[in-house]
Amino acid sequence: MMELSILFQDEHIIAINKPEGLLVHRTHLDKHEEDAVVQRLRDQIGKWVFPVHRLDRATSGVLLLALSPNIARYLGAQFENNEISKTYHALVRGHLSPTGHINYPLAKIEEVKGSARTKVAGTEKDAETDYKTLSQFTLPIPVSRYSEARCSLVEIQPLQGRKHQIRRHFKHIFHPLIGDTRYGCRHYNSLFKQDMLPKRMFLHALNITFTHPIDNHSITLNAPYPLSFKETLTWLAQQDSFVNNQEVS
Repeated sequence: MMELSILFQDEHIIAINKPEGLLVHRTHLDKHEEDAVVQRLRDQIGKWVFPVHRLDRATSGVLLLALSPNIARYLGAQFENNEISKTYHALVRGHLSPTGHINYPLAKIEEVKGSARTKVAGTEKDAETDYKTLSQFTLPIPVSRYSEARCSLVEIQPLQGRKHQIRRHFKHIFHPLIGDTRYGCRHYNSLFKQDMLPKRMFLHALNITFTHPIDNHSITLNAPYPLSFKETLTWLAQQDSFVNNQEVS
């Protein structure tokens, strides 16, 4: 079993660069799973660890954990009070504006086996997300009824931490995350299932800024892209370059 990449560690806190496809911790819905961050990291460092926030299984990037219940409570309060800043990078369908602000309250989702997901009325909570477009790609590959595919690399800052906030917000503005099997576009997801491409949802927690609960210093931690994200960006750049060369010739 591969060791987790540690970004920061002292006697109170540890942060890792979580790989995609790994649960943070097992729940009653994942009883059959034998592997998760909490168990793997505990075995790796020989200490109990306590998650203070979560990343979806399919999301990679910086994950902060405490090394005691008291520190977990302090950090948890920072998350609850929106005192922690987080930045993500994602690949989404289509070309977006240079910058944008999504203000769309999110309700709890009720799921009944065998039926569609429905929103629970009266459970809406404020949710705002800022984004900036970093790169736009055009691919010479037909998708759905279009002769070419378009996608964008975006930098995202959620102002709250609602469940699936980024994924639901980008679905709301019709630019869903590529590889998102829950809220995404099946046509684009199929396009990115080509043999040469990594199979994942393209959402990466790039950095996090928080206040250390003991010395009150501000700390920013950065998580490099995993190989799966870098390889896909390289492929996109190559495809986009092909299109641009065709236009010039």
